[in-house]
Amino acid sequence: MEISLKPEIIGHIFGMPISNSLVLSLLVSFAIIIGSVVGMKTLRAIPGKVQNAIECIVEILLDFMGGALGSREQAKVFFPLVASFFLFILLNNWVGLLPGVGSLTLKAIEHGEEVSLPLFRAANSDLNTTLALALVSVIAVQIFAIRKTGIFQHIKKYIILNRGPVYIFVGLFEFVGEFARVLSFAFRLFGNIFAGEVLLVTIMTLVPFLAPVPFFGLELFVGFIQALVFSMLTLVFLKIATETVEH
Repeated sequence: MEISLKPEIIGHIFGMPISNSLVLSLLVSFAIIIGSVVGMKTLRAIPGKVQNAIECIVEILLDFMGGALGSREQAKVFFPLVASFFLFILLNNWVGLLPGVGSLTLKAIEHGEEVSLPLFRAANSDLNTTLALALVSVIAVQIFAIRKTGIFQHIKKYIILNRGPVYIFVGLFEFVGEFARVLSFAFRLFGNIFAGEVLLVTIMTLVPFLAPVPFFGLELFVGFIQALVFSMLTLVFLKIATETVEH
């Protein structure tokens, strides 16, 4: 049994290393894009059962977000971003549990020796993926805040010079807090998914039959919760950023 913190590099394209976690992440992204395109082309004025079910789910989510934000119109603005985070993270978490992820291998030469590298790895068990998601989330919050008030008004949140020396440090802490938020987002998601992967590998190595089944169920639940936590925290930070600049 071998457990690696970093993803394995399985190839290069134009000199850029391609990791096994990136491969699975791209496959999930393509599946989401294709599903979205097919879904858009099959929309009907009189919905069928599938379209009706999806519309009901969207309405429930919009009502939930509208209740949290206090505005359904604002929920519609944030919905594409928050829903995309949720769907991407959830599918990556669940796809990482499928048979073949981590077990399908290919041969490669490393340091003059032939080794077997996993072809796929759960995307969110790679810190690079979770860090990228965290950066997108935090940058998106800043963009929405800037759109609300303009860049100069937004900068005043971090540079406070006309209210005494204490507020200079307050602005500095706000600025540092944005970087801390990136690390918090990235390591929370990475830690939970990687720990689950380690747990499953350990259980399947020790007791390969039946015993792993309840743990797979647990990881399905954890994958859902982590996707929900990440997307809801993004929504909360969006609410705080857009409310703060209104006062």
